[in-house]
Amino acid sequence: MIGATSSTARYRGLTWDHPRGRLALERAAETATDGAGAPLIEWDVHSLEGFESAPIEELAERYDVIVLDHPHLGDALAGDAIRPLDEVFPLSFVDEVRAGAVGPSTASYTLDGRLWALPLDAATQVAVRVPELVAAPPQTWDEVVELSKTAPVALSLAGPHAFLSFASICVALGAEPAVEPGGSLVDRVVGAQAFGLMAELAARVPEGSADLNPIGLLERMRRDRDVAYIPLVYGYVNYASAEGALCFDDAPAAVAGGRRGSTIGGTGIAISTRCTPDAALIAHLAGLLAPDAQRTFIPDNAGQPGLRSAWVDDAVNAASGDFYRGTLATIEDAWVRPRVPGYIPFQSEASAVLRRALLEGGSAEAALAELDRAFDALARERSVL
Repeated sequence: MIGATSSTARYRGLTWDHPRGRLALERAAETATDGAGAPLIEWDVHSLEGFESAPIEELAERYDVIVLDHPHLGDALAGDAIRPLDEVFPLSFVDEVRAGAVGPSTASYTLDGRLWALPLDAATQVAVRVPELVAAPPQTWDEVVELSKTAPVALSLAGPHAFLSFASICVALGAEPAVEPGGSLVDRVVGAQAFGLMAELAARVPEGSADLNPIGLLERMRRDRDVAYIPLVYGYVNYASAEGALCFDDAPAAVAGGRRGSTIGGTGIAISTRCTPDAALIAHLAGLLAPDAQRTFIPDNAGQPGLRSAWVDDAVNAASGDFYRGTLATIEDAWVRPRVPGYIPFQSEASAVLRRALLEGGSAEAALAELDRAFDALARERSVL
């Protein structure tokens, strides 16, 4: 966990505490050595909530390598916390990663034309169902609403996810949220429509489900089978195979054949400015993004690859119940969140506003006005810097 004592390894890394986040990195580190034969890197972990919200500048003071989510880039760059990777890795490698990553994974870690993290892990919000309860997935949001009248349908609302679900529904309805503060966060008509859709579903969600993060929701779904379907939750391949396997599908669209609204997540590997990487560390991290490693080592060790070549690989899909092919269309068209300073706290605040309004019968108009005020505050804060 964070706060681990001194290590014999040359470098310290931080990732998140789930097999998908830690196992492949820890296994790869077991055989990685520096030029003198000493252990190269040791990994600490923090919770999913820490991964989603911990201040990246503080973590960069303590760690050489950090697994992060792309919305942290605004604060990371403002605090000079991480290195641009085109100064660390050969440009040919950076170009290969840019071309090979699935969906907007690499684009999400690119700012000012520079790559700031390697897209080790690709994920976005997708739909998931218990196969014996929902034989075929709804294709549109109207079908989701109809399903919720006869089967237990949950929403991902805990932590930052109420806002992320809202944003994705807006995308499906044809209006991406703004990525720069200084105006309305989202078109008011579309925002009200998305809020109304969520409010109808929220009135029928299974008891206790609104308090669970994505891992908790999927664990409950697989174990208890009392949640039949979730239209938007971050995909975890770990729940797509073995006993109690869940079925993962493309997210719903507003109309048949329309855009599958979703907000990309996943993780990238960044190098802090406190770290001066040697050739051994550079080669080790690059090796995690090698196509063969992404097709074999990463999925064999509970990871979720970031390269498209792995997502369309027959063997990778056969081992995962077609998790990747079943959600490929969604991730290829996913929305990239803002990468501006202060966005992470805004995301938490916006989710709290929406969650309270949805679960306590608040109005769309009041909730959207509060979101606009919080988003506009980011512009005012930036003007002071």
